[in-house]
Amino acid sequence: MSTVTPSADERSDNRLRMPRWLTSEHPLPWLFPCISLLLVFGLYPILYSLWLTMYKRNPATRVETFDPAWNWSRLWADERVWDALQVTLTYTFLAIILQLTLGMLIALLLDTDRKGFGILRALMTLPLVVPPAVTGMMFLLMYDGSFGVISHALYDLGIISKDAPLLATGSTALLAVIIVDVWQWTPFMVLIMLAGLRALPKDPFEAAAIDGATDVQAFFKLTLPMMSKIIALAVLIRGIDLFRVFDYVKVMTDSGPGTATETLTAYTGTIYFKSANFPFASTVAIFTLLVVLIVANVFIKVFKVRF
Repeated sequence: MSTVTPSADERSDNRLRMPRWLTSEHPLPWLFPCISLLLVFGLYPILYSLWLTMYKRNPATRVETFDPAWNWSRLWADERVWDALQVTLTYTFLAIILQLTLGMLIALLLDTDRKGFGILRALMTLPLVVPPAVTGMMFLLMYDGSFGVISHALYDLGIISKDAPLLATGSTALLAVIIVDVWQWTPFMVLIMLAGLRALPKDPFEAAAIDGATDVQAFFKLTLPMMSKIIALAVLIRGIDLFRVFDYVKVMTDSGPGTATETLTAYTGTIYFKSANFPFASTVAIFTLLVVLIVANVFIKVFKVRF
């Protein structure tokens, strides 16, 4: 009686045979690790925060009682929340305007293949790798009223008085923090604008040049309309990131002077770490998330942003 001996190829194929679900074209097995991370680090904290909002905490006795409406009613009556919302919206609006304007101007200047500009584009991204807390500390030293280089330059120019330091005056503290954000994140806008400029077709600009259009006319009539979707997407991404600003405010002003630079996330941190009122801090955090979702979705609908 003869036996059939499997060939070497068949034995190797049996050893390397993988489960069918790993060799299928279904995307779920390959998305499972990413989905798991999102559930653990994204969905779970939100659900846990929602659960915390249902409890009333007494910071003195550290006793929590179930009262779903307590924190939300307190939030609506807390003027500090609405002041923080106003500061956050002001911060986001001014920072986006400055970053978008500077980002477009710098991108236009760097949109060339001349020798040396590649190095400039690479060096421009260096601020992005610096941690925000380190950037805030660096500018805090430069803003110092006694030895800060920026403060002394403004003193010599007569722009500010030595009796009103930048970070100690309510009218200038927020703008000073915004400038730090602009310095660090304008390169991000430059990269997006530069990628958009490089992707534009050349034919419309050549036709405009033949018709006698100036560079300014070509920019407003061709460049901006064709880049409108890219600009809207860049504004959306930076707007969401700006709305949750915390590092610069915490390091540079700690929400001061008074509450002049207190954003919603900074106020949440104050409640959480200084007052130990975890349920109310979670309520303010969920409120911030809701505001971001509403504003972002309105922006997407108005400007028809597509991903």
